This record gives sequence, structure tokens and C-alpha cells, in this order.
Amino acid sequence: NFWIHIRQSNTEPIIRIYIESKKEKQLSILLNQIKEIFN
Repeated sequence: NFWIHIRQSNTEPIIRIYIESKKEKQLSILLNQIKEIFN
């Protein structure tokens, strides 16, 4: 019940992360996991 889209920007030195979830708790967990990967 969620989706994640991760892409490198073509115009800036950043990575864009889009996350959508029906449950706020799941969204928070996913965001924390992604932060761990990219830090």
C-alpha cells in the first residue's frame, strides 16, 4: 500500500525521493529506512 520513486536530478546535485503511503506510520518507517541508505 505504498510506492517510492527515487531519482537523481538532471539539473541539480541532489536525489529526489517521492513516497506515498495510505498509512502515516508506514510512511515514517519508509522515510527513515531511505535516510539510512543515503546517509
